[in-house]
Amino acid sequence: MAKMDYEQKLALYDALIASHPKIERKGKTSPYTSVNGHMFSYLSKEGEMGLRLSKEDQAAFVAKYKSEPFIQYGAVMKEYVSVPQALLEITEELKGYLEKSYNFVSSLKPKPTKRKKN
Repeated sequence: MAKMDYEQKLALYDALIASHPKIERKGKTSPYTSVNGHMFSYLSKEGEMGLRLSKEDQAAFVAKYKSEPFIQYGAVMKEYVSVPQALLEITEELKGYLEKSYNFVSSLKPKPTKRKKN
C-alpha cells in the first residue's frame, strides 16, 4: 500500500460522502459531515479520517481494523475511531460504517441552532 498525499485522501473521503445521498460534505479547509448539529465524520489536515460510532459499533470496528483512538489537537475525540488508510481506499466496505455513523448521530437529540443576533 503506497502512502497517499492529502489530496488523494480527500478525493477518497469525497467519494465516500457522495455514496450516501442524504449526507452533505461541509467545511472548505477541514472537511466534515454533520446532522442535527452533531459532527460524525472528519478529515484532518494530516489526512486522517475520524468516524463517530455507537459504543457497540466502535468496539466492533476497533477489533476488526485494529484502529487507534482519533486524536485532534492533542485530545482524544470521544465516540470516534480512526479510519485506517487501507479502509479509506475501500469505499464499498467503508460505506456501511458511514451509514452506521449517520444513523447513530441522527438518533441523538438535535443541538439547538445558534442564531445570530441583529
